Amino acid sequence: MTLIADIPILNKKDIRKLTLDDLKAWLVEQGEKPFRAKQIYEWLWKHSIQSFAEMNNVSLALREKLEQHFAINAVQVATEQLSKDGTIKSAFRLFDSNIVEGVLIPHDERKTACVSSQVGCSLTCKFCATGYMDRVRNLDAAEIYDQVVRINEQSMKQYGEPLTNIVYMGMGEPMLNYANVMKSIERITAHDGLGMAARRITVSTAGIAKMIKKMADDGVKANLALSLHAANDEKRNQIMPINETNSLEALKDALKHYHQVTGRKVTYEYIVFQNFNDTLQDAEELLQFSKIIPCKINLIEYNPIADADFVNTNEERWQDFIYYLADRGVQVNVRRSRGKDIDAACGQLAVKEKQAV
Repeated sequence: MTLIADIPILNKKDIRKLTLDDLKAWLVEQGEKPFRAKQIYEWLWKHSIQSFAEMNNVSLALREKLEQHFAINAVQVATEQLSKDGTIKSAFRLFDSNIVEGVLIPHDERKTACVSSQVGCSLTCKFCATGYMDRVRNLDAAEIYDQVVRINEQSMKQYGEPLTNIVYMGMGEPMLNYANVMKSIERITAHDGLGMAARRITVSTAGIAKMIKKMADDGVKANLALSLHAANDEKRNQIMPINETNSLEALKDALKHYHQVTGRKVTYEYIVFQNFNDTLQDAEELLQFSKIIPCKINLIEYNPIADADFVNTNEERWQDFIYYLADRGVQVNVRRSRGKDIDAACGQLAVKEKQAV
């Protein structure tokens, strides 16, 4: 016989949804000293505990109260894959059994975490595995934060070095989960959080023009990247349906506003697909787009997925494309595909893990 007391309570509020002031107010209601809130907050964020029992400078009675009223919905590693190039891809299990994924990308001078912002995605980009999934829900700030914590643990274990950079380029569109993404950045950069510098964080968007403007107006210190992949509307509409409501002209206006307000460069991400966007005419269109505001361009090697027919351009066209831009003064970074021997394309591992479950 199963006793009612044995059944886990799934509707407790995650305590990390409370602000510090909320926590102080709750403690006062419980007859506790408000200064305890700062102690608890540091345990939750700076030390990233996964259970109230780990709070060893908080009384047992208070820990029991916390346990009674709240949960810590910590993100767990469900599956981990290590590539021969050192990339680590993880499927993360959330408290409600949904799966998202994150990647540790090691370089000699930096260790980068790529994190997700949504379970699935609603944008249906034709080259992305996540685009073939339904959007289930947004991640909350703590779930995004936990991905960074877990990937940092992997970096320390595998390489003996902490993360240096974070990119919001995993599953989902960060600008469609704006509030939680910005809250996660606030916690990641906070002195009582992970204490990382905002300049080491990049938010990548498929192109939500009004949210690009909002990011500037809100004074967000993180960097902005735009997944461009085509610099004319006809081609971009084919692979990124979001362009039908956020045209290149609308994005130009948003980017000009962003630069005017922040003074910062933007990064354009451009995957060079064979026989689609790999001609010198495509390079010229990208060159003209790059003149709108100061920028740099990441030319990205594609990691093919089963659901799409796209493949990388051939090496000759790839080199011609690079040199066309570089010879005309554009700052170009080449991003070779990582984790080719594992499920490293965005969404691949999450789909596999979901199918296994």
